[in-house]
Amino acid sequence: MTISVIIPTYNEVSTIEQVVRDLRSCSPHSHLVDILVIDGGSTDDTPTKARLAGATVFTCPRLGRAAQMNYGAQQATGDVLYFVHADVRIHPDFIDDITQALARGYEAGRYRFRFNSRKVLLRVNSYGTRFSGLMSRGGDQTLFVTRTLFDKLGGFDEYYVIMEDFDIIRRIEAQARFVIIPKDVVVSARKYEANSWLRVQLANLTAVILFACKVPPARIARVYRKFLK
Repeated sequence: MTISVIIPTYNEVSTIEQVVRDLRSCSPHSHLVDILVIDGGSTDDTPTKARLAGATVFTCPRLGRAAQMNYGAQQATGDVLYFVHADVRIHPDFIDDITQALARGYEAGRYRFRFNSRKVLLRVNSYGTRFSGLMSRGGDQTLFVTRTLFDKLGGFDEYYVIMEDFDIIRRIEAQARFVIIPKDVVVSARKYEANSWLRVQLANLTAVILFACKVPPARIARVYRKFLK
């Protein structure tokens, strides 16, 4: 079993170096074969920082997480694809955790998360990620999926310019066993720092409701952007 890590980026110069270094610290482990940064045409030094940290960098022909992650999957050589956001601190046990989950018959899964903040309301948000359901399917929690299942699903649906993680997890759960690993990755609280907790909650809740009501993703994205800086 081999793992390819795929990181979609767009102007993530402040965070990409750390996540790649975290992953590189696991590189002596024979299971980790690729660390791929799939850039969407950053106007900062994200690609350079990623290369210097030890990642293989590709520029995706299309901007958008779904398109970038699918492009990354095409370049990857691993049996398992592990999708990670650029501002997430991975759990150091991720290789063993994924290996054990596969041995138990799970074909896909995610972690819980906690924020890099001690604020009480953010700790409440974090607690909710230990449960399955529509409110805890975001990409911040990282996602692993076997290549066989990913190909069977047809990858991420690029129609979803937002909520692509919600869509693919919904499809995974309909066809395969999906696990929530009972450990935390660490997620940046920068969105909450730039906006109020309430504004982010309203933005997230609105997006989830519109997604459940099958509103076109482009419209969801426009509404979501109006809420946040």
